[in-house]
Amino acid sequence: MQEPDVQKIEELLNRGVDEVIGDDALRASLEAGKKLTIKLGVDPTSPHLHLGRTVPLLKLRDFQELGHNIVFVVGDFTGVIGDTSDKESERPMLDEETIETNKERYFKQVGMLVDLDKAEFRYNSEWLGTLTYKEVGEHANQFSVADFIARDNIKRRLDAGKRVSLREVLYPLMQGYDSVELKADVEVGGSDQRFNMLAGRTLQEHFNQAPQAVITNPLIAGTDGRKMSSSWGNTINLTDEPNDMYGKVMRVHDNLIIEYFTLLTRVPLGDVEQLRAGLEHGDLHPRDVKMQLAHAIVSLYHGDTVADEAQHVFQHVFQEQQIPDDIPEVSVASGTALVEVLMDAGVVASKSEWRRLVEGGAVKGVGDATAVVSDTTCVVTEPSTYKIGKRRFVRINTT
Repeated sequence: MQEPDVQKIEELLNRGVDEVIGDDALRASLEAGKKLTIKLGVDPTSPHLHLGRTVPLLKLRDFQELGHNIVFVVGDFTGVIGDTSDKESERPMLDEETIETNKERYFKQVGMLVDLDKAEFRYNSEWLGTLTYKEVGEHANQFSVADFIARDNIKRRLDAGKRVSLREVLYPLMQGYDSVELKADVEVGGSDQRFNMLAGRTLQEHFNQAPQAVITNPLIAGTDGRKMSSSWGNTINLTDEPNDMYGKVMRVHDNLIIEYFTLLTRVPLGDVEQLRAGLEHGDLHPRDVKMQLAHAIVSLYHGDTVADEAQHVFQHVFQEQQIPDDIPEVSVASGTALVEVLMDAGVVASKSEWRRLVEGGAVKGVGDATAVVSDTTCVVTEPSTYKIGKRRFVRINTT
């Protein structure tokens, strides 16, 4: 275990942190150089990770760089039950095959941030699947129904007359018992997980263990300013192509720039403060700072060279309104329906997508800003270049 770095400890406990419960004990352990077990529970309910899910992962990376032991608790048991912490309705139970598929994709993405070779993996079916009814009753006795229904989202559902299943009541008990089994020193997670992580402290005290510290991370807004959520389509995913990732970051509201730098990158905080001051005093243009942000995020997942290329594409295509060098090029007979050309070239997936694009004014001839295609049945009569949506181009030659 390396010698504790006071400055790094301060950043660990403050950067991207909403709240630290058990702060004094955790700080003392860190300053004493004690090697800690840091827990993150993972329910593989989705095959894709978006940037909002990386805030606790970056915190794990911070702990790992300080020499602490990272444990991923794979919720192969709790994933079937389903957590309702951030939901306004009952989450459906998932089948084990779906969870297994999602798990493989999930950890491939996690490996972009955390050194998985130095992390530990545990599956909570190991201990949750063997509990007796008597033991579950003992765990449940540490909590009241009032504790559960006082949670904001549960209260709203009850007030609205919506169903809340007893299955959902059991979820915090299971997540809490994970901490008992691991003898976790710290658990990290989004602020929406606060109740579940506190359940771990309660159960650890019941089993005569020192209660874990809890670090909650703030939830971030997506590209439209609302909470980043796959259901709203406002996410920036780790699986996005670099050019798409860069472009999505550039669509983020200006008032989120510094928050994104702080939570989603590891650009030194001193540099982030300089950018904040530059924006506040009007010395820096938000677009230019946002380009630095987009480069930093793409670089974190794909490297500096790829980030440089994504920035070049953005400047070349979107700022300078130029056509990329490597667009698809096809030759067709004059009179061929444009939709058929685009489908054959793989630029448009289907006629229904084509119809939506045309109706939304998203198809235009490049070189003439007014040449918006409004007829879904139009044909190609001469060589031309088209822009479809924000990032798709095709050059068509006629014979």
